[in-house]
Amino acid sequence: MSDQAFDPVADSNCRVLILGSFPGIKSLQHRQYYANPRNQFWHLVSGIVGTDLPSLAYPDRLKSLVAHGIGLWDVVATANRAGSLDAALRNIVPRDLQTLAASLPNLRAMAFNGATAFKIGQRQMAGNHVIERLLLPSSSPAHTIDLTVKAEQWQKLAACLEP
Repeated sequence: MSDQAFDPVADSNCRVLILGSFPGIKSLQHRQYYANPRNQFWHLVSGIVGTDLPSLAYPDRLKSLVAHGIGLWDVVATANRAGSLDAALRNIVPRDLQTLAASLPNLRAMAFNGATAFKIGQRQMAGNHVIERLLLPSSSPAHTIDLTVKAEQWQKLAACLEP
């Protein structure tokens, strides 16, 4: 049986859309983006928006992202996967990123959280040369580079969020 990803979190003021590959086991269980406490996503984005996102309740985290012009989604709509590793994704059905991008009038950049998301997203955005696309080091605990190194790369998003 296929697992299904979540709806997008974004509004018309979205300037940066952060795209993961597909929710891991904990995220699917909790029906929350980046629910695994070992995933560094909320810490990385906290450094960009200047808000302690991990200390907030999940709905407030999402409200804070949207208030700062950040949206969330995944590049895979449905897939089969044993475990949470992207390498185990099978029977992938990609998202229609072009349609979502077209519905976000202020979108400046798509930021891909890891190489798998980037690879799938690049195919979905082929031919669109208007929206900047950024490859970020994965926030996953499986991607073991130091948090400070990841944070330096994630800081690229700050420039895209400026009014």
